[in-house]
Amino acid sequence: MKQFGLVLFFVWSIGQVNAQLAFLRVLDPRCEYTVNPIGIETAQPLLSWEIQAFEKNTMQVAYRILVADDSVLLINDKANIWDSKKVSGSDNQQVLPKSLSIKPATKYYWKVMVWDQKGQESSFSKPASWRTGLWSAGDWKGARWIAYNELPDSNKYVPLMHGSGKKEWGKRPDVLPLFRKDIIVKKGIKAATVFISGLGHFEMSINGSKVGDHFLDPGWTQYARQAQYVTFDITDQLRIGTNALGVILGNGFYYIPGERYRKMTGAYGYPKMIARVLVEYTDGTTDNIVSDASWKTAPSPIYFSSIYGGEDYNANLEKKGWDKMGFNDAAWQNVVTTTGPELVAQLGMPVKLMQRFTPVAQKKLSPGVWVYDLGQNFSGVPYIEVHGKKGDTIRIMPAELLTDSGTANQKHTGAPHVYTYVLKGDGVEKWNPRFSYYGFRYLQVAGAEPKGSAYKEYPAIQKIEGWHLRNSAPVNGSFRSSSDLFNKTHQLIQWALNSNFTSVFTDCPHREKLGWQEQVHLMGNAIQHNYDIVSFAHKIMRDIRTQQLANGLVPATIPEFTEMHFADGYFRDSPEWGSTAIIFPWYVYQWTGDKRLLTENYSTMQRYFKYLQSKDSSFILMYGLGDWYDLGPNRPGFSQLTPMGLTATAYYYYDAHLLEQIANILGKREDAVMYQKIASDIKTAFNKKYFNPSTKQYGSGSQTSNAIPLFMKLVEPQDYEAVLAHLIEDIRSKDNRLTAGDIGYRYVLKALEAAGRSDVIYDMNSRSDVPGYGYQLAKGATALTESWQALPNVSNNHFMLGHLMEWFYTGLCGIGQAPGSIGFKDIEIKPQPVGDIKEAKATYHSVNGLISVNWKIEGDSFNLGVAIPPNSKATIYFPAGYKKQPVKIGSGAYEFSIKK
Repeated sequence: MKQFGLVLFFVWSIGQVNAQLAFLRVLDPRCEYTVNPIGIETAQPLLSWEIQAFEKNTMQVAYRILVADDSVLLINDKANIWDSKKVSGSDNQQVLPKSLSIKPATKYYWKVMVWDQKGQESSFSKPASWRTGLWSAGDWKGARWIAYNELPDSNKYVPLMHGSGKKEWGKRPDVLPLFRKDIIVKKGIKAATVFISGLGHFEMSINGSKVGDHFLDPGWTQYARQAQYVTFDITDQLRIGTNALGVILGNGFYYIPGERYRKMTGAYGYPKMIARVLVEYTDGTTDNIVSDASWKTAPSPIYFSSIYGGEDYNANLEKKGWDKMGFNDAAWQNVVTTTGPELVAQLGMPVKLMQRFTPVAQKKLSPGVWVYDLGQNFSGVPYIEVHGKKGDTIRIMPAELLTDSGTANQKHTGAPHVYTYVLKGDGVEKWNPRFSYYGFRYLQVAGAEPKGSAYKEYPAIQKIEGWHLRNSAPVNGSFRSSSDLFNKTHQLIQWALNSNFTSVFTDCPHREKLGWQEQVHLMGNAIQHNYDIVSFAHKIMRDIRTQQLANGLVPATIPEFTEMHFADGYFRDSPEWGSTAIIFPWYVYQWTGDKRLLTENYSTMQRYFKYLQSKDSSFILMYGLGDWYDLGPNRPGFSQLTPMGLTATAYYYYDAHLLEQIANILGKREDAVMYQKIASDIKTAFNKKYFNPSTKQYGSGSQTSNAIPLFMKLVEPQDYEAVLAHLIEDIRSKDNRLTAGDIGYRYVLKALEAAGRSDVIYDMNSRSDVPGYGYQLAKGATALTESWQALPNVSNNHFMLGHLMEWFYTGLCGIGQAPGSIGFKDIEIKPQPVGDIKEAKATYHSVNGLISVNWKIEGDSFNLGVAIPPNSKATIYFPAGYKKQPVKIGSGAYEFSIKK
């Protein structure tokens, strides 16, 4: 009997293992690319999910979605808003619920189940949710913009003036206000939500506690036309009885004072705010509290704030308990009601505190003056804990470099940028700036001494940190290799990306903080291998639509706070920059398969292309910045090695070529034929002007001159090998030195990668003795610098040259898509091992799920591990020299070991 029992147990165990192997479930349900978003601005949200399966080759063949406005219904598998029933199809991305009738400012719950090709069904996913935002002015329920005071129209200056402004303007200080209102909650709360905007930036508190963990809300927009509002769930912060609502405002780009450093000067108006608080009670009733004339206001302890110049805070001006119940605001003045721009929901993830840095070294310059080294160049603010006497004043100067004498060097990043704190003398005081930030590695502190110092006349620094602020987009990928140099290069680029990822992709986190558009499409593919930027992409394109001029021009910087008309206007209008309006939506479509960015921006693309046509001279464009910051004999700037017009005309062709494809996808056949004809004419003119049939080279024969035509398929097939050979020859003849700049270098890498010549890429980037990534590291850089030479007189935290990051994923590790694939449904794995690299691994979280590649060379064996997500398929291509044909696989984890 014992033996029979063991047999039964064995059979039962095998059954359990088989059940696990056949296990199918739904993970990560997302609405509009986000987990449980709030403030969704569309009435037709797209739903997506991923699939987990223990069986290989799993494909979804059907799904069922339930949507309800009550979580209890959903728990019981009921749906009062929408039940899709069983829908046949493999779609698990951007699924649009049909006949979905939803309302603004309402929370919805949903879940999904799937079936695979073998008929196995999953259980329902865990319930997810989304809350809709405010879709019209009426949804604000009468909320008004309110302010401490209103700037007269005669003192507004929009667009902002590039530089210091007019002398007669003077310092133009403004009041950074506090707002408060007491409200009474009389019964049990089911949910509470606040919709709020504050210009330029705001922080809200309820009963003395900050709402959310965001910084620099709302994200930057063109305030003359549009401002974003932010949505918070405040259910846990409200209580039955009296509650105090508090808001503090900062200037941001909305108002730039005439003091200290400023890239630009001007004003849209004085700071202002608008808010609606929606309270939903357990008995089914609701209440709305809105910003109106009943709110009170007073100056805050922030007595200076500039997005460029820093921030000053006097703790003696604090109104103790101002945002708590019971505060007497009788002495506060009534708010001024005013008007503001169109309000739209904030897209993308918010800026947050992402990392804290503590000093790795400190040096005394003189009594009360110290420099702290945080070991990393990053974007953020200082944080201090200090003990001292009332009125003691501490000034903090951040810097990414030091002078020869060891002091903070802001000469080339915008000076002066200062943070000032005036103590109130009440124990250990904690402070950090709220509404300004900088790029820095060093903090020079004047007016204080480290804890335990013999100089007792100075306040004592108990703690000092650097707080790294950046966009909180989810991490999307990872990369490591056996090359220490490449790992450090990846980190170098990563920190420049981190430091320039806020509510726009900035060029640098100090001197400019501007959204230069060429970075968006040139670095977009590299960025999306690291961070999930799809929802952020919608914000970028909305900004472009909002900013596009009536004549179709897409400015080089967006939001275009200032108009750069100098240098023949090229800093405002350059085709390599403005073409982001066409190229970037196309890239996002390839990543996701989501047609909305194509549909929503098609007219924007057309208008921009017509603008380019207006600058056309016989299908040639002869203007622009060209291959910015290439390596030539002179100081970096305008293109030195590649002829004026070559890059602009190549982009002109590429834009027409992409518009042809986009028009076909959108079913606009006549447009597609038109753009195909224009592209053909541009190609003919381009080759006639720039291609030398005798030498088989383009333009000057520079790396950029040959690489861009190769990538953009301007080269005729019979000339491809010759042009590629000349590109490689130029690199080899220069001892494998790179010369291409901001515009050209990505295409050098992509042309070489496509030709299977990653060996050349390796040779160009595996040295430290000539300008490049290794050279910057050898110079002590901890973030990618603006110039290949790591020059001290330019920004030392710039991500425009970070193109090698893309190659780490797509070339060295070989993660890509098959031609024509979208949304990583049809994956290609083509690793290109090179040089002395013996091992490399990368993960990339595509919209369809996690893709991973891990290869290692051991002796004459090439060992490859690959993971493909369910609902995708892949073709594995093995490196040259290893005798194995490509292998087609479905989802799952695989190991291959092959020999030469």
